[in-house]
Amino acid sequence: MARAGFHDDLERLEAGLQAESDLVLRSLHTALEALTRQDPELAGDVIRFDDEIDAAYQSIEEGIQNLLARQTPVATDLRLVLAVLHDNLHLERMGDYCVTIAKLVKLTAGLPVDGEMIESFEEMGLRAEAMVRVAVDSFAARDVARAEELVQLDELIDASNRRAVEQVFEIGSGEARRWAVQMLIVSRCLERIGDHAVDIGEQTAYLVTGEFREYTHASRPSFAGT
Repeated sequence: MARAGFHDDLERLEAGLQAESDLVLRSLHTALEALTRQDPELAGDVIRFDDEIDAAYQSIEEGIQNLLARQTPVATDLRLVLAVLHDNLHLERMGDYCVTIAKLVKLTAGLPVDGEMIESFEEMGLRAEAMVRVAVDSFAARDVARAEELVQLDELIDASNRRAVEQVFEIGSGEARRWAVQMLIVSRCLERIGDHAVDIGEQTAYLVTGEFREYTHASRPSFAGT
């Protein structure tokens, strides 16, 4: 009975992870909408909504702590607990990046925008959303082959990030340049969301095979705090 209860707890943790990913996708979609509309009020919704993501994150953290306090998982069960622990953190970080995007929308309200950069962010955002879905779905299905698709998707979003940098240098000066420079942070946030999706894919491979390997260099952030 104790082991049955343990596996029930594991299932609840996975269900919580799925629910958290839904919250993150909602936050990302709203942040992108606020960006494309240049809507500070919508951006404010993203910032307030982050409390729900944080609550989901904390609930899973506490669930893992309580589970480990009562049971000593072994082999595959232990890998699942560790994978959920890592994935929970990656999803929470994604939520933080959505908040950063929203704050930049509010910060740059009223500045002239560049239509081409906005289109680039829409493209990046769609790719980031797709990557989150692939990452979470492949984890739920224990589908390593699908998780590996994240590598190619990540290359596309990285290319979009590089194009955004190039676009900044094509913008003249003054307020337009000020807006564009701030938008480089938006581009970086979207790229990092993709990186965290790749990290979830790596956890899927670890869970299934028992071996950890990096799909890309996404797990090596280029600056602290990411």
